This record gives sequence, structure tokens and C-alpha cells, in this order.
Amino acid sequence: MNNNSTISHICNKIFRQSIEDYHITDNVDAPLQNPYAPESLDHLLYKKNWIDTVQWHLEDIIRDPNISSQDALLIKRRIDQSNQHRTDIVERIDKWFLDCYKDIKPLPHASVNTESPGGAVDRLSILALKIYHMYVETLRLDVGEDHRRSCRLKLEILLFQKKDLSDAIDLLLQEIESGTKIMKVYFQMKMYNDNSLNPVLYNAKQRI
Repeated sequence: MNNNSTISHICNKIFRQSIEDYHITDNVDAPLQNPYAPESLDHLLYKKNWIDTVQWHLEDIIRDPNISSQDALLIKRRIDQSNQHRTDIVERIDKWFLDCYKDIKPLPHASVNTESPGGAVDRLSILALKIYHMYVETLRLDVGEDHRRSCRLKLEILLFQKKDLSDAIDLLLQEIESGTKIMKVYFQMKMYNDNSLNPVLYNAKQRI
């Protein structure tokens, strides 16, 4: 497998595409127009990063010191919903990998990785956003050179981190393919969005 066909290269390419597509309008209410075939890995990666990108900007908006309490509450609830969508899409990515490697028989000495492929891809998506916005900071003309220099140094570290994480993802998948790592996922069991598990929600439902 050449470097242009590794999973990390595909992820980084699609994440960059999603971020650039979002910034055409730079609007948290812009509709998602996913260019990839439904249920394909590319489709899931694009959707994952689009959710992350919208949430990134919602997190900026809610920190406006002049935001009204009502608007802040609406955005906070939207961020909570977005976090659930992020968890859901990471699980769908992991399910894609589970299906991809379902016929791989782990070797007797195989071990479980501390993080699933989907979890690592999730971090790579956030890292792509950090890199994009830190680069923007290096170009600002309304700040001093000290600010731009500091951001250039941070950007350099982020780019090293991107390489390390990309290499780690590709190595993990190679180890799964060779049977030295077990493709095993413990899906999230979030309780606060579940009407049957969050006591505030199920008690409120009983009072209706």
C-alpha cells in the first residue's frame, strides 16, 4: 500500500475537503452536502468532519461575551446534540472497520489496542481543524508579529502530531490485518441522552 492509499492519507484528504467546503459559506446552518456514496467510508469520514467543523464554530459562538442567555442555551443544547451525533458517527466508522476485518483471525499472542480505529480517526478529524484554524492565525494582519510567530510554532507542533497520529493509525490497521492486534470495539453507552437511563428524563416523562 503506497502512502497515497493509506487510511490516514484518505482521512486527511477528506477532512481537509470538508473543512474547505464548510468555509465557503462559514455558516453553522449551511446544509451538509456529502459528495460521497452513502455508507462508504469516505461518506462517513466527510460527515464526521462536517459535524466536527460545525461544532467547532458553535463552540466559538457560545463564548461570545455579549451572547444572550436564551441564545446561549439554544446553542448549548445544539452542541449537546452534536456530541451525540459525533459519538454515533464514530461508532459507525468502527462498525465499518469491524466488517472490513471480520474474517481476520487474531494470532494467539494478539492484544487489544487502547483505542479503536474510529476513536483514533476522531482525534485526527479534530486535529485537522486545529491545523486549519492555527494556520489562519498565522496570516492575521490585525495582530502583532509575536502572535503570528507563536501560532507558527504551535502549527509546527500540530503538524508533527498529525504525522505521528497518521502513522499510528496506519500501523494499528496493519497490525489488525496481520493478526497481531484484535479488532475489538466497546461501543459507547451514553446515558444522559437516553430517555430510559437518564433519571431527569424518565422522571419528567412520568410526571407528564
